[in-house]
Amino acid sequence: MEIWPGQPYPLGAHFDGVGTNFSIFSEVAEKVELCLFDGASGEETRLALPEVTAHCWHAYVPNVRPGHRYGFRVHGPYSPDHGVRCNPAKLLLDPYAKAIEGVVHWNGTIFAYDQGNPAQDLALDPTDSGPYVPKSVVSDPWFSWEEDRHLRIPWHETVIYEVHVKGFTKLHPQLPPELRGTYAGLGTPEAIQYLQNLGITAVELLPVHQFVHDNRLNQLGLRNYWGYNSIGYFAPHNEYSSSGQSGQQVQEFKQMVKNLHRAGIEVILDVVYNHTAEGNHLGPTLCFRGIDNAAYYRLIADNPRYCMDYTGTGNSLNMRHPHVLQMIMDSLRYWVTEMHVDGFRFDLAATLARELHDVDRLSAFFDLVQQDPILSQVKLIAEPWDVGEGGYQVGNFPVLWSEWNGKYRDCVRDYWRGQAATLGEFAMRFTGSSDLYQLDGRRPYASVNFVTCHDGFTLDDLVSYSYKHNEANGEGNRDGESYNRSWNCGEEGPSTDPAVNAVRQRQKRNFLATLIFSQGVPMFLGGDEFGRTQGGNNNAYCQDNEISWFDWSKVDHDLLAFCSKLIEFRRAHPVFRRRRWFAGREIQAEETSDIAWFRPDGGRMTSDDWNVGFARSLAVYLNGDEIASPDLRGRKVIDDSFFLLFNAHFEPIRFSLPRGFGQRWKRVLDTADPLVRYYRAGGQVPVQERSVAVLMRVDKS
Repeated sequence: MEIWPGQPYPLGAHFDGVGTNFSIFSEVAEKVELCLFDGASGEETRLALPEVTAHCWHAYVPNVRPGHRYGFRVHGPYSPDHGVRCNPAKLLLDPYAKAIEGVVHWNGTIFAYDQGNPAQDLALDPTDSGPYVPKSVVSDPWFSWEEDRHLRIPWHETVIYEVHVKGFTKLHPQLPPELRGTYAGLGTPEAIQYLQNLGITAVELLPVHQFVHDNRLNQLGLRNYWGYNSIGYFAPHNEYSSSGQSGQQVQEFKQMVKNLHRAGIEVILDVVYNHTAEGNHLGPTLCFRGIDNAAYYRLIADNPRYCMDYTGTGNSLNMRHPHVLQMIMDSLRYWVTEMHVDGFRFDLAATLARELHDVDRLSAFFDLVQQDPILSQVKLIAEPWDVGEGGYQVGNFPVLWSEWNGKYRDCVRDYWRGQAATLGEFAMRFTGSSDLYQLDGRRPYASVNFVTCHDGFTLDDLVSYSYKHNEANGEGNRDGESYNRSWNCGEEGPSTDPAVNAVRQRQKRNFLATLIFSQGVPMFLGGDEFGRTQGGNNNAYCQDNEISWFDWSKVDHDLLAFCSKLIEFRRAHPVFRRRRWFAGREIQAEETSDIAWFRPDGGRMTSDDWNVGFARSLAVYLNGDEIASPDLRGRKVIDDSFFLLFNAHFEPIRFSLPRGFGQRWKRVLDTADPLVRYYRAGGQVPVQERSVAVLMRVDKS
């Protein structure tokens, strides 16, 4: 087969209409072979890459077209004690592969070392892994995007729906069976119509980078459902493709994005650049480890045989190496420019900031994002922690970034379960967590507020279970968060008691209402809006089955309607989605006050009131005449004014409406009482135990 020197950049496989240029980085390689696999017979042809430029091995091969499968074999030293693990018997994925075919078939051949040798990973294994590992695929870059563009929905107007591609569509009764569990299924009119009716503006997809199902889970008959086990940072996961794995997954993903954009819905990807599927020093050799182990992974400085592990998965990517940083930046830009996604949520993002050991908010990665003309303009969300020392970094990310606000989640849960001394923090979290984000120049939308997410209880389980029920995970129920920060009536699991169920329904409405009316960006866990349950499993990462899939036959239509109403109400009233912080002036006249806090007796909250440990109730006034910031066209924003009455107490409370903020008020929402009622200033408003009521001013004078 003819082979030419080709070009060192761009890295990966690039088809130009005639042939394909291949390039792969390795600083330790002594020889690199390109392995091409015949489409019919699967026969392997090995071609030594003839050129190396700046540690990039490259070649151009005429007549290699989209759909052609390939891989690499890297010849070089195998010296684990020095952090080097080359083994040409192991077929390696292209780190820049745009498509990947097949899955890992777990057996001894996929490990670079002889598992039967007492020296463990020090003894080289010479057996060929080629038949048992996935293959990279040359992909076709052409796609008709037509008029598609990034929607650029402003942060303060964003409502995020965290969802799993397969879980959302797998049991959907309106979808053809062949589209269930796929990108195409999520892009159907039926799926999109549901999202539009709900009112969300962005889907945040659990990982869709190509990932691996762990051997341990495979032995238990389970699968890595969530997908936090990446092996291909440019390739959409092939098992979510309805049209094939020979590059069709790329086209199908693009069509899904295009369809969602047409419906006004952005696509945010949950990305896992902190570790890979190759695990610790005893893990398989599938890609990075065999190409250049010391470049791609953080190794222990005085014992490079072992990986540094800030993630709890066995390894951490080496963010100090320029080629690793380049790969991540190239990957991010590819998903924005070629796949048209609108933003990213970074898993365990604190790991990305570790240049030496401590988390450094000015690390090279953040500097690169800051100056990048493409990435600095998309939505960037950090999961602001990892499992390493000093890894909890809520509030410490750079100004371009929003963060999953774990403090918001914990505080709101504590408040609604009646935890003592939470009023002050609850007020802070409700108004956007200015203590975390204001001083460094960020806005309220730096706080991505959530009560539940994929990692933990669903909302229905949060109010129904005191304890986790992860028995199906095969770890003796020892995995997952053990503490349920909620209140569930003291009864475990589903109940036949109408009174218990009524309170649980109210608690769900309380959480949803608090979330949607808080300043910041609300994020819903997909399925919470209709009461999805996982049977108390709060760590369903390995449950690719009915435990995790949406059961569309058990939709709570009342809860769904309530959630849709909340989102529409937020959209209609900018006072709940401010672009700037509350001024919080301590004055009496409502004409110059944007927010005010009150006790149930109608008196203003004092510093002493905030510190009363047994207090569970308070009211907040939001002045629609004082939003204090223009819209994006520079026009002054005027809205209605509201009183929100929060009662987390176990008994009903009558709130006195203070004078001077409006004469007549209409109850427009109540998590305990759906009837519309009117009240006058100076009068009292009954609020049921554990409920929230929203009053809108209808007469200012």
